[in-house]
Amino acid sequence: MNALASILKKDYETVLTTNKDQSVYLLVLPKGTMQMTPSVPKMGAHWFNPKADLYQAEDGVTVFKTIYGVEKGKLVFIEQMIAQKHLAEGKSFTDFDGMQGLPSPAIDHSNIEFIAHGHEGFEVPHYDIHHYFISKAEQDQIKGDGAPPAHTH
Repeated sequence: MNALASILKKDYETVLTTNKDQSVYLLVLPKGTMQMTPSVPKMGAHWFNPKADLYQAEDGVTVFKTIYGVEKGKLVFIEQMIAQKHLAEGKSFTDFDGMQGLPSPAIDHSNIEFIAHGHEGFEVPHYDIHHYFISKAEQDQIKGDGAPPAHTH
């Protein structure tokens, strides 16, 4: 597995985690993806690629195409954030890369939440769209690094 991780490192960001039972988990994210927040309760740390995962709409409002939630080296969720204004105007956003071409677990559940006053990092009213790869019970086990949640999930 270490050989595979070193091969993937050339084109991807990788984190190899050994579990208590000695099984391994290889996290593979697009090259340039980096941790942007500490671990947040029920979510994990937020990672994204500032060069590839931001889309500047013609009205100047940013769209976050893909954010990756990572906890202890494992992929917890992917997220998109879209301004309320864009949805109200009927704008479409298609072909976000997400996990295209990368190994990923199956989606367990998804949440679409309206954040009326925005939150740190995206201060406008918007929708957070989370696709979780872990169960709600596993999500509840994520205690975070003391960073307050930006919103509830």
